[in-house]
Amino acid sequence: MGLARLSTRAVIGVEAPAVAVEVHLAGGLPAMTIVGMAETAVKESRDRVRSALLNSRFDFPASRITVNLAPADLPKGGGRYDLAIALGILVASGQLPADSLVDTEVMGELSLSGALRPVSGALPAAMAARTAGHRLLLPADNADEIALLPDCEAIAADHLLTLCGHLRGQAPLDAVACARPEPERTGPDMSDIRGQPQARKALEVAAAGGHNLLFFGPPGTGKTLLASRLPGILPRLTDDEALEVAAIQSISGQSVRWAERPFRAPHHTCSGVALVGGGVRITNSLEYSRID
Repeated sequence: MGLARLSTRAVIGVEAPAVAVEVHLAGGLPAMTIVGMAETAVKESRDRVRSALLNSRFDFPASRITVNLAPADLPKGGGRYDLAIALGILVASGQLPADSLVDTEVMGELSLSGALRPVSGALPAAMAARTAGHRLLLPADNADEIALLPDCEAIAADHLLTLCGHLRGQAPLDAVACARPEPERTGPDMSDIRGQPQARKALEVAAAGGHNLLFFGPPGTGKTLLASRLPGILPRLTDDEALEVAAIQSISGQSVRWAERPFRAPHHTCSGVALVGGGVRITNSLEYSRID
């Protein structure tokens, strides 16, 4: 029977390690097995992929299907592997040409109708794919993030049928064009502060010299107000810094705001663990940090 191999990306913190999706069709009773340290959401893709293929008018093979997500010691979660698994089944069953996915990385979640849903962490995955010199296939709702990245060949589609039509050469799709919005200073700035000459001077010195700054005092004296105005007098982010901030916003599910300096105001009663967030996974002596 058929064998197909595709490439995709996992998300571990702000990194996007490569994952190989191998699909094998063999004789035997019809069944579908997913191996490779897949979490519950990944194993549930069996039902999503089957319904998406059938509702997109593709044939679902009546074979024993084995899906391997390699490397096996890398934790894999979420629905970002749905599209790669579906395309792997189509290639292995001969419904899609294998050469259409050479040097291509795929990611995206499938709905039961075959529509493509966005995934978190699309920007770090696109950055890693660009470094590897690969093309990227992804959902249309992630196109705005990818447009922030120059020199990245990416194809965005809103449905499995549309993407397969492009891969077959029947209805080619245009690549996502780089389009970065012009950064604007629309946040709070020092004009909101009345008085506090010493604190204002401290903010200006810290911003000019890149120093750390600690405010202390009783509640209501304006510490939070002053700290929240610091990003307004900092220099503009460089392109590399803006991409790093956008990548963090992408993996955390926030809307990406280009070249805007982030500000966080954790409550003063939160613990150190709550301030840092996330947890630690240890697998085969390899430690991976995950931010939830």
